[in-house]
Amino acid sequence: MEVLYEDNHIIIVNKAPGEIVQGDKTGDTPLSETVAAWLKEKYAKPGNVFVGVAHRLDRPVGGVVVLAKTSKALARLNEMFRRGDVHKRYWAITRGVPPQPEGELTHYITTTERNNKSYASAQPRPGAKEARLRYRTIAEGEHYRLLEVELLTGRKHQIRVQLSSIGCPIRGDLKYGDRRSNPDGSISLLAREIRFVHPVSGKEIHVTAPVPQSDALWRALSEKADEN
Repeated sequence: MEVLYEDNHIIIVNKAPGEIVQGDKTGDTPLSETVAAWLKEKYAKPGNVFVGVAHRLDRPVGGVVVLAKTSKALARLNEMFRRGDVHKRYWAITRGVPPQPEGELTHYITTTERNNKSYASAQPRPGAKEARLRYRTIAEGEHYRLLEVELLTGRKHQIRVQLSSIGCPIRGDLKYGDRRSNPDGSISLLAREIRFVHPVSGKEIHVTAPVPQSDALWRALSEKADEN
């Protein structure tokens, strides 16, 4: 487990693709329990260790996850996420070229629980929720683009379905239109960066997750992005 930041109230970790953040019907050990066990061992704490989940990432996505170590921090983080006071940026490797190098996308998303899939429409529909994001192209390869994405709303599978809707499915994302899976079962979407005012201390928190170094395409495109 890679810890990116920790203090008395919060801990920020780099989630690996394939991990679940919170327990679900699979019964697999969630990140929240892994973090609790790590804290218990590190600080030799007796009894149960509190770890609260304030937000989630899809299972095949890696990157920054903020967890609360106290109930006070969790309640305040929950409210901050609800108000949109937590600013997140993602990096996505897409197959296909977006219609413009940068822009803002607005769709209306519905989700079907039966197949755990979201659907995006350009026009409002009954029961659909508005989804907005901004993107910009930060690196180009022969077959792929690296996009930086800023979420303006938080909908289920939002980045995945919105990018797919403009002909840019995320590499490895078979659910939303890519042709091939990634060898490790991940999709090439990284929760790259998070910024917010600490819920207790009030100081500015800005944390960045590393690019997956085991993936040659991630390395190549991120190096190009650094040059731009």
